Amino acid sequence: MALKINQLHEGEGMTEKVRVRFAPAPTGHLHIGNIRTCLFNWLFARHYNGKVILRIEDTDVARSLDEACQTIVDDLRWIGLDWDEGYGVGGPYGPYRQSERLDVYRKYAEALISRGDAYFCYCTPEELAEERKAYLARGRMPRYSGKCRNLSRDEVERLSAERTPVVRFRVPVDAVILDDMIKGEINFDSSTIGDFVIMRSDGFPTYNFAVVVDDAEMKVTHIIRGDEHISNTPRQIMLYEALGFPRPKFGHVAMILDPDKTKLSKRHGATSLSYYREAGYLPEAILNHLALLGWTPGDTREIMSLHEVQTEFSLDRVSKGPSVFDPKKLDWFNSQYIRASDPDRLLDMALPYLGRFGIHEDSQLGGEERERLEKIVTSVRDSITNLSGIPEEVAFLFGDGVEAYDESARKWIEGPTAKPALSGFIEVFSGSDAAELGREEIQAGLKRVIGDAGIGARKVLMPIRAALTGRTKGPELHVVMEILGRERSINRVRAALLDTGGNSGGATSL
Repeated sequence: MALKINQLHEGEGMTEKVRVRFAPAPTGHLHIGNIRTCLFNWLFARHYNGKVILRIEDTDVARSLDEACQTIVDDLRWIGLDWDEGYGVGGPYGPYRQSERLDVYRKYAEALISRGDAYFCYCTPEELAEERKAYLARGRMPRYSGKCRNLSRDEVERLSAERTPVVRFRVPVDAVILDDMIKGEINFDSSTIGDFVIMRSDGFPTYNFAVVVDDAEMKVTHIIRGDEHISNTPRQIMLYEALGFPRPKFGHVAMILDPDKTKLSKRHGATSLSYYREAGYLPEAILNHLALLGWTPGDTREIMSLHEVQTEFSLDRVSKGPSVFDPKKLDWFNSQYIRASDPDRLLDMALPYLGRFGIHEDSQLGGEERERLEKIVTSVRDSITNLSGIPEEVAFLFGDGVEAYDESARKWIEGPTAKPALSGFIEVFSGSDAAELGREEIQAGLKRVIGDAGIGARKVLMPIRAALTGRTKGPELHVVMEILGRERSINRVRAALLDTGGNSGGATSL
């Protein structure tokens, strides 16, 4: 006889209310793989007007961290993935933290024992190690031998006085067939699965037992998770059958790989979400990139809002094979979203990175100061891939003078066209008394400097740019001069003029 889990493919029988869960372990920060799993569950539920549940799986006491629970909540709220029930928001099927549900697991374990579907096992770790060694010596896959399956009452009494048992599930002799929503039909041979532990000797459930009980009690209808969990699925199906629970539909998503097609490593992106947050990546850029790791809209679109992906999301467009996480591609997504950001929001996101200039995230900015900072931040948004790159790009716009010229700027400052260009600049722009310079005035003035010098626009403008910024690339000159104002612009050019002709040392600050 075969245990077949009768999956309904996506789009079939969706009259039932979709309920999915994201169930991280609080062992540290969420990583890219965690977020992709959560995102696919979120998209599936939102597409079908279903519910998202957040559950904390903390039965691994040795590795669980209380503070990590709040970190998970903070990370999900920052990235913009909300949930309807679960940890931090409550709901009708709580508690939503496994360590607070031990009585529930014991109840179901006792039910299995009473029906003969589970039994106490008194084997020691040393005895199990010997069994494993014997299987390997015969060239067979290790599995539990079933030594404690049929202990007599006397043996149980004797062993109970000496040892604290675990509870093992009695694996039925059945084939298990899974019709996976992504992978298709998968067959499992239960004869290769030994009786597995469902309750440890410390009273805590194992992963496979706890997750089945929780998903059943929380009415989870669809389980979308990484394909590293495929090996767990036959054990879970057996438990659903034995406990008489309705079986959810499974969909296993292929893993994310490094650009070199190896398992995702810290070097290439298996880094905590907090790393990307601190580095200045925008939530929508991360989600956009992750949505396209394993899913396609069916065309060549790349920039898609979360709402657009949600509207079009379906599991039949999820790839059966692994996808590649490319940090350079994430940089590209992030740069696109930075460029498209509203100036006001861009400044708010940039404030945490401007501390070196005496500007703090909680600074009370007046209207003029905020307007000036908006101009500064937006002036460089086309040249950055993440927000943490802003300080280096805007440093020349703060302070009275340029701290130093880079190598290319130094060549122009010391070049043959620097003196006429810089002298002409001072002469033209010193003729105005206005503290602020408008775009039209700047452009007209620069045109006059070029005409008076008679040596070509590039040979005039490059020394001026070098003098004002200390570099040869950056925002348009009129933007730089608008931000600096007339006095600082003239003073910087005057300082550079003193350096023309090969004088050593950095730029003079006036």
